[in-house]
Amino acid sequence: MPTLFRFLLSLAVLSGIVVGSMYSLATFVQPKPREITIRVPQDRFLPQQPQ
Repeated sequence: MPTLFRFLLSLAVLSGIVVGSMYSLATFVQPKPREITIRVPQDRFLPQQPQ
């Protein structure tokens, strides 16, 4: 059983590191708002011709 306990402990430590890094990123990093322009091809506005 010591190997199972060591495996579960390592999984708990890794998940704690992941959760802590996600929390710190969500708390301390502020996104910079910016304008986004997307070009849409003009053929998307034309109606489809029945065949």
